[in-house]
Amino acid sequence: MTQPSATPRFSGQTVCGDHMRTPLRDFLRTETGSAAVLLAAAIAALTWANLGPSAYESFWQTHLSVRIGTAGVSLELREWVNSGLMTLFFFVLGLEARREFDMGELRERRRVALPLLAGLSGMIVPVAIYLAVNAGQSSVHGWGAAMSTDTAFALGILALLGSRFPEGLRAFILTVTVVDDFVALGVIAIAYSDRIDLQALLIGLGIFGVILLIRAGGVRRGPVYAALGVAAWLAFLECGVDPIVVGLAMGLLTYAYPAARSDLERASGLFRLFREQPTPELERSVRAGLASTISPNERLQRMYHPWTSYVIVPLFALANAGIALSGDQLAGAFGSPVTLGILFAFLVGKPIGILGVSWLTTRLSRGRLRPQVGWGAIAAGGTMAGVGFTVSLLIATLAFDGDRLEEAKIGILSAVVCAFAATWAVTLVIRALPKPVRVRSLLGTAKTIVDLEAPVDPDRDHVRGPLDAPVTLVEYGDFECPYCGQAEPVVRDLLADFGDLRYVWRHLPLNDVHPNAQLAAEASEAAAARGAFWEMHDLLLDHQGALRIPDLVRYAEEIGLDTERFREDLRARVGAARVAEDVESADLSGVSGTPTFFINGRRHHGAYDIAGLSAAVRAARERTALVP
Repeated sequence: MTQPSATPRFSGQTVCGDHMRTPLRDFLRTETGSAAVLLAAAIAALTWANLGPSAYESFWQTHLSVRIGTAGVSLELREWVNSGLMTLFFFVLGLEARREFDMGELRERRRVALPLLAGLSGMIVPVAIYLAVNAGQSSVHGWGAAMSTDTAFALGILALLGSRFPEGLRAFILTVTVVDDFVALGVIAIAYSDRIDLQALLIGLGIFGVILLIRAGGVRRGPVYAALGVAAWLAFLECGVDPIVVGLAMGLLTYAYPAARSDLERASGLFRLFREQPTPELERSVRAGLASTISPNERLQRMYHPWTSYVIVPLFALANAGIALSGDQLAGAFGSPVTLGILFAFLVGKPIGILGVSWLTTRLSRGRLRPQVGWGAIAAGGTMAGVGFTVSLLIATLAFDGDRLEEAKIGILSAVVCAFAATWAVTLVIRALPKPVRVRSLLGTAKTIVDLEAPVDPDRDHVRGPLDAPVTLVEYGDFECPYCGQAEPVVRDLLADFGDLRYVWRHLPLNDVHPNAQLAAEASEAAAARGAFWEMHDLLLDHQGALRIPDLVRYAEEIGLDTERFREDLRARVGAARVAEDVESADLSGVSGTPTFFINGRRHHGAYDIAGLSAAVRAARERTALVP
């Protein structure tokens, strides 16, 4: 079922819409903008602290009380930001990490081991450097400020330089940052919390036990979890453990899963009922049905991530980054073991810890555990991880006060600048390498995850292009889907631009929204039985508004088929079994909408315009040349 690769060239059309976006892509896109807002907030804090140092401190030391009757909480504004609002930041971080474990790069659990070890080593080595620099000093107890990567800044650097690195680096950095944030929160709870109130701690742990029980019981009511989360937060605040750990734990407990086709079809049915009878009861049913198709993880990310990125983290920077600077102070800071210990810990310790343990793990496992990207990308990830801000400032405020706190802040802010400069230097070195070496240093030689459950079979599948092409593009499509129609000229452009690409069409008629899609798919199979699949395929996508039986017969006549035999095949539904096989393979691969593309078995989550698909095909071709 093949056709030569020479195809007419059509102009690619960019398709824009929410259906092309993914949680991870949205997450990183938000981080791009939020890194700029975070930087602006840090500059604003420095400006404010230097123009009016007393006003800056007195504002953030203002007490705010929240009381219900005789019970309540009274904290300084800075504490409300650090322990209250930042809980939401860690909640969102936990959500994204859980999504990666459930649906992303880390769903194969053996892939977790290496970034987990890299995250731990990326904390141990910096702490060792800080302890060495501060040996014999009273400042040695501030070692916790020198170990945790700032997720917002690290992903912001990656987003700014992202076109230079493979996508797998994002999952690696995210895992590393989650590991060290989780460990850092444990360090805060154990080493930097006040006297522990055992009774309040047991109450907090008991509330977590209740959360686990109702989660196991299938309770999906958001307000229930929110109320229990607030109760746990209050308990941990009362016991002396920093309550931001509640946010990360709640995020990690929140399931992520793709929308199931059966759930989407049920939601479509509910909407049709509402269209026929628009009552308040049915309106509530439609809203509940639509909400149930999307995982709680994704809904909560979309709800809270913009707030944490553009409001909460910048507020944290505004509340904590203010330092009254002077020439003498800077000179004194860069002679201080606190500043130098933090700076060298991040600038030297992070890259050595992450790159070193990644290399050592690969050697000791004889290649069974290896990075999913090349060593150049891992080196860049190590320098990106050298940016410490949010958690580092948080621990610094717990460990130090007075001049020592100012010195720690100078070290942390200096590390932000140096981490970006070091990452930029790594990119320049990689770009200077010969192309084969550069590609290998970025992509590595590890095999990628295969998302396509049913492999391509040239004897069964409809294939366009050379059978021995190194790159295969599979599309699950619906002949009545307008997005599939918009994607078709882009596919034609790809086939014309890449002579070593084969394209496979598989059926996924969305019968609940496209009433003629099943009939059109069976018509294409009737034409395929006469060796004319691609001719019928092209006509169906060119005439998506005319897919009734008389239209299909007219197309059959246009491409020279026996129309009587074609009618008989449609009545006998000779193509129904073939279409059902494709639908079943789509379900196995987690496909619920159209168009969905797979490139060399890996699901494509980006835009399907000519630029997005061309870049993905080019990357797959380069990786194929490296991995046998």
